[in-house]
Amino acid sequence: MTENPTSVLEEKLSRFRRVGLAQLPTPLEALKRLTAHLGGPRLWVKREDCTGLGFGGNKLRKLDYVLHEALAEGADTLVSGGVVQSNSQRQVAAAAAKLGLACHLTVYHGRVEAPGATYETSGNALLNRIYGAQLHDVPWDGDRNGAIARLAEELSAQGRRPYVVPYGVSNALGAVGYASAALEIAQQCDDLGITPRAIVHCTGSAGTQAGLVLGATIAMPATDVVGIDIDAEPERVRADVVRYLTEAAGLLGCACPEDRVEVVAGHAGPAYGVPHDATLEAIKLAGRLEAMALDPVYSGKGLAGLIALVGESRWSPTDDVVFVHTGGSPALFAYEAQLDLS
Repeated sequence: MTENPTSVLEEKLSRFRRVGLAQLPTPLEALKRLTAHLGGPRLWVKREDCTGLGFGGNKLRKLDYVLHEALAEGADTLVSGGVVQSNSQRQVAAAAAKLGLACHLTVYHGRVEAPGATYETSGNALLNRIYGAQLHDVPWDGDRNGAIARLAEELSAQGRRPYVVPYGVSNALGAVGYASAALEIAQQCDDLGITPRAIVHCTGSAGTQAGLVLGATIAMPATDVVGIDIDAEPERVRADVVRYLTEAAGLLGCACPEDRVEVVAGHAGPAYGVPHDATLEAIKLAGRLEAMALDPVYSGKGLAGLIALVGESRWSPTDDVVFVHTGGSPALFAYEAQLDLS
């Protein structure tokens, strides 16, 4: 008898421990009005914005696994980093507060030009301070993790026991953790009696896509995983996905499905953190039709890419396609002027 693919993935993931920070499983909901507006395919949304703690988001699912390691090592401080409106930083800060750990964040300046007067103080930046994180301003030099590692060394020299959470919570263990999202999608789709043609999501720091590809290969072999590049760096993104995928496959004890890595370019706008017209229109469309709040850096660009692929007739009207809402709605408040909702 052939073993159920979801059971295989479930067994592999059961070897890894979770802290229990995220509220799982997250919902899988039909996007009926958006589907009708676009004329198909049948769209569904995996609500990773509903993971709970600290306004939720996809990084919390990774942190659930990664921070189990931090606690096991006796860490008393989490160290991570990102741009001013980083969703990842906000979720790290929230997790640290919940676990009673100190939190130090390197805040990169210069990667994103402030889109408005409140960029530095509202949204995720405000929440970081509310959650008690200590912020360290550093210039952006293109190295995502260099300043984070240096800050951890400084804290260690001061007698702290820091644990480095990489940029975007993207590493091998984070990717293993995110394979659990593919497991949930597979189980929820089984309950609905559907087999999605694709899972579509935004991809940047690469750990989320690595986890989805790994999990879908095991539990949903007939389903493509389509990453929409949001960094305007599709070659770099794909290389990082392959790297984390290879390492995560090693942890799970399975083959690396590198040939299933698809990163779609052309929907990131001019640069990371800069929404273009299609992104802003996707955000407005999701709000008007589905009361769904997407952010302009990640999930908004992801939906813009999905809408473009629908327009190119990639799927038939009767296909099922799952969109992963990675969260990030607090950043909307820093981009109010660009949304032009007056």
